[in-house]
Amino acid sequence: MGCSERSKAAVLLGFSLLILAELAAGRFVVEKNSLRVISPESIKGNHDSAIGNFGIPQYGGSMSGTVLYPKDNKKGCKNFDDFGISFKAKAGALPNFVLVDRGDCFFALKVWNAQNAGAAAVLVADNLDEALITMDTPEESGASAKYIANITIPSALIDKSFGEKLKKAVTDGEMVNVNLDWREAVPHPDDRVEYELWTNSNDECGVKCDMLMNFLKDFKGAAQVLEKGGYTQFTPHYITWYCPQAFTVSKQCKSQCLNHGRYCAPDPEEDFSSGYDGKDVVLENLRQLCVFRVANETQKPWVWWDYVTDFQIRCPMKEKKYNKDCAEGVIKSLGLDLKKIEKCMGDPDADVENPVLKEEQDAQIGKGTRGDVTILPTLVVNSHQYRGKLEKGSVLKAICAGFEETTEPSVCLSGDVETNECLDNNGGCWEDKTTNITACKDTFRGRVCECPVLNGVQFKGDGYRSCVASGPGRCKISNGGCWHETKDGITFSACVDNEEGKCQCPPGFKGDDGAKSCEDIDECKEKKACQCPDCSCKNTWGSYECTCGGDLLYIRDHDTCISKRASEVKSAWTAVWIILLGLGMAAGGAYLVYKHRLRSYMDSEIRAIMAQYMPLDSQNEVQNHVNDERA
Repeated sequence: MGCSERSKAAVLLGFSLLILAELAAGRFVVEKNSLRVISPESIKGNHDSAIGNFGIPQYGGSMSGTVLYPKDNKKGCKNFDDFGISFKAKAGALPNFVLVDRGDCFFALKVWNAQNAGAAAVLVADNLDEALITMDTPEESGASAKYIANITIPSALIDKSFGEKLKKAVTDGEMVNVNLDWREAVPHPDDRVEYELWTNSNDECGVKCDMLMNFLKDFKGAAQVLEKGGYTQFTPHYITWYCPQAFTVSKQCKSQCLNHGRYCAPDPEEDFSSGYDGKDVVLENLRQLCVFRVANETQKPWVWWDYVTDFQIRCPMKEKKYNKDCAEGVIKSLGLDLKKIEKCMGDPDADVENPVLKEEQDAQIGKGTRGDVTILPTLVVNSHQYRGKLEKGSVLKAICAGFEETTEPSVCLSGDVETNECLDNNGGCWEDKTTNITACKDTFRGRVCECPVLNGVQFKGDGYRSCVASGPGRCKISNGGCWHETKDGITFSACVDNEEGKCQCPPGFKGDDGAKSCEDIDECKEKKACQCPDCSCKNTWGSYECTCGGDLLYIRDHDTCISKRASEVKSAWTAVWIILLGLGMAAGGAYLVYKHRLRSYMDSEIRAIMAQYMPLDSQNEVQNHVNDERA
């Protein structure tokens, strides 16, 4: 082995020993949920179980099911299909929780095999008499990564003695019903949830980095809504290690650490001779911490989410853009103060403590109910480490569980947090199958039956048996739940667009309140139309038609028949009288105009004659008149 390889091996060994020492001295907290046996009476009661660090725990909710213990493949390490075993529950029955034994394969593989066979949850019975431990994910590999990411059911580890009692009861033919409860897995001390994410800016560390980057993009919107509304207080954190004193001057420590070996991160490519170094990762981690601090000073801490998601899109390692220039471009685009961020970061080459990174290292040590942070990524909600899949719906469910019931924000009751209970028989709620409108609503605490609001129209009812559209616009949605029918291209509806939301059969129809049916009225049979002797009645859809025999014309308003010729003569004389009246009015008007002009002329002549014998006030006008005469 060459000198450089021995040096590299020594550094890696030093880091490994350091991390192992920290883990041995540290305190890893096992997060638990409650398991309550409902039957049989002999083992009824409450028990602790340790939440698995994969899958999707139902934070804030609970699940009831029947425990099954397979006769074959008891450890669940093989595909249950190979044994002809299915755990899928029959319609109307409680879901099945599968009990398997610990040993021979990864915990996650047991749960994956049970999930594929139809299990709704998995209980793993410990094979050792020991305190409960957390079932963790296996080391990353191509095979395990494929199924770990797709586990969607919850799982829990139970202790050996309790596991033996469950197995005996099932084997003896007892029906074992249990309830898994996660409602107290996350405490809710006040009306604000505090949570933190231990993350990393490295985007080339394999499956976990891909999962983390996807989570940041997906969760950004919900995180910002919660933060802007004052519902949560979020803090990002970054894990660093220090280089052993004996190796601070080595090439490996210089390439992985800042501030003379005080703050280090693994080499992204695990190759010290090329690509990016660990110190590049630590430097960007520090920049992201300072982005959060500066954004927080301006009362806009949620801008951190914009920066980290924009940075991973615009400045990825694979495109060789993971650098200071690209980062500063993102900072400027978000309107953050670059000088304040640079001041916060300090001098990464100085042989002194960096106050920001030192604070992060101190925060890694567990305090109170929170254990040490040793795994990336780690989510902590109200001082309890989150267990389960790092994806939007699951994490949002855990955060929402930190609120007291009925105090959670609306985002917790939206479609972003689904329990999928509405998929099975619509959750037992009302639904209109013709329009696919439903009263079933998934929330992180379980489904609720609540009449919906659709296109601004509120449905009213109990949510279980009925929901009826009410208020303006209701007739546009399923005719407001009222009767409607189309014949011969003509549609009639009993819906009345008003606040009361009542149904009323339209004119020409009769029936009950109109909600169920309306019947066409036969106006001809009921003698409501065409009563005149010469009338002939024909019933139509929603109306009627009356005709008269011979040359008679039906007048609907008077329900009578008149002669078409008499009508024509009358119309002709009417036209003549109108013309004569018009001529008379025109002659009268012409005569009045003529009389007015004649009188005006005579007045002017008399005034001219009188002006010759006496002075008048309008002498000038007379003079002008005389001049006109002379002219």
